[in-house]
Amino acid sequence: MKKASRAPFYTVIGLLVLVGVVTAWMRHSQMEIPFVPGVQKPVWLIEARIDFDATGEPVTARLGLPDSPPGYRSFSEQAAAPGYGYSVVSENGVRRGEWSKREAVGPQTIYYKTQFMEAEDAQADEVLEEPLSRLVDWDGSSQETAAQQVLDTAWAKSSSPRSLARELIKLLNSETLDQNAALLLAAQSEKSQLLEKLLNQAGIPARPALGLYLEDARRHQNLTRLVQVYDDKHWVLFNPYTGEQGVPHNLLLWHTGSESILDVAGGNRSRVSFSMIHQTVPALDLVNAQNKDSAFSVLSIQHLPIEEQSMFKLLLLLPMGALVVVFMRIIIGLKTSGTFMPILIAMAFLQTSLVLGVVSFVTVVAMGLVLRTYLSRLNLLLISRIATLVVLVIFIISVLSLVGYQMGLNTGMTITFFPMIIIAWTIERMSILWEEEGPKEVLVQGGGSLLVAVLAYALMQLSLVGHLTFNFPELNLVALALIMLMGQYTGYKLSELRRFRAMVDNAEVGKLNEPTKAADPAKGADA
Repeated sequence: MKKASRAPFYTVIGLLVLVGVVTAWMRHSQMEIPFVPGVQKPVWLIEARIDFDATGEPVTARLGLPDSPPGYRSFSEQAAAPGYGYSVVSENGVRRGEWSKREAVGPQTIYYKTQFMEAEDAQADEVLEEPLSRLVDWDGSSQETAAQQVLDTAWAKSSSPRSLARELIKLLNSETLDQNAALLLAAQSEKSQLLEKLLNQAGIPARPALGLYLEDARRHQNLTRLVQVYDDKHWVLFNPYTGEQGVPHNLLLWHTGSESILDVAGGNRSRVSFSMIHQTVPALDLVNAQNKDSAFSVLSIQHLPIEEQSMFKLLLLLPMGALVVVFMRIIIGLKTSGTFMPILIAMAFLQTSLVLGVVSFVTVVAMGLVLRTYLSRLNLLLISRIATLVVLVIFIISVLSLVGYQMGLNTGMTITFFPMIIIAWTIERMSILWEEEGPKEVLVQGGGSLLVAVLAYALMQLSLVGHLTFNFPELNLVALALIMLMGQYTGYKLSELRRFRAMVDNAEVGKLNEPTKAADPAKGADA
């Protein structure tokens, strides 16, 4: 008879492992969930402080808020202003925080806090609609002529909007300014505004930007004025004081556009300053801020209510317990009372402590066996006997819980997590086994169940296992593949080596004596 090919079986095993590992890696890459627990990630905590003097009228304060700045991603924000209403509004595509109050008098202080994490894959978004350069009004014909002379000089040395911006910055920051640049700087000392006007005069769209240079433990910092130049469907950032192009790694682009960063109605002498601190937070706290639109984020367990997350955290540990049971029974050859009982006992140990769990289990089973011995004398039917055991087990657990509570052992109350129906059935099986095989077999199977439960508990309580099964549930497919693979094992169990040890020793002795027996006839022939 032709033996069936195992290729389809091993193909299924390979697919399970491949799908589990690849899916876990994709989840790790997209949501940035670490493979090990306890990983910390650096974040910047930034606080904006708004100060102004209220005049006794209704107050409305608006602050421009950052929205997905290049190189960073915001994952939390909050406002603190006693007595003020707060909301986030959008004006001309710009996010603004708005604080309002019916009446306020005297000095007022408003706080806005936000946390940013570095986003290594962040790139500048492509501009879909090409902006237009705006008209520039110069104060007098002399300034207009000087601006044109400066543009002509820079234009001759450039070939693109970026290179023109660089040449203009060189002219405005030169140690030996020509008379045209000196005239313009005398009328407009702010170089960022002058650079923006010159670029728009040349027909190149440019707009102001405000950036915050990040430095740990800094207070009362101000925003730096920068300029964004439109080139090749992107806005390119320039520092008009240093000529630096692009967004440095330590710069947070807080605000872009011609809108003011702070507007206060009902107050005067308004100002905003910033403080910042660099800190680390657990990487898992940042998961919800990663790729909110990805499929992994939508199907993530972290989005469930906390109560359901706790349930899933325990359920996803069951495959690990099943893996231990299969290994101990098929590979090691340890006898247990049933297949699922050790897993359920291990789950109960996770709710209690190991010592209390073992003592509770042994106590309940021992008392149940004593009561089962009495029930056997009543000649009850099987169904009635099992139902009676269930009721008695409930009473036993209740009494133990109350006694434990009175003794100050609060963990004793969690003994109710024990699967009472399975315990009752286990007591029934052990009682029958006692009558048929004797107490030795009961101790072997009961002790085996307890040992497997302890080993399963030791595996499931590891922080790494709990982290992987909860955050990467697809890795349970790998555990499933291992369980199926061990299900095909038909060789000797490790516990059977002791049974066949005597046969191996006898075989070795026989091999040693075999040459001597073969030589005796030869000696007789010679004689």
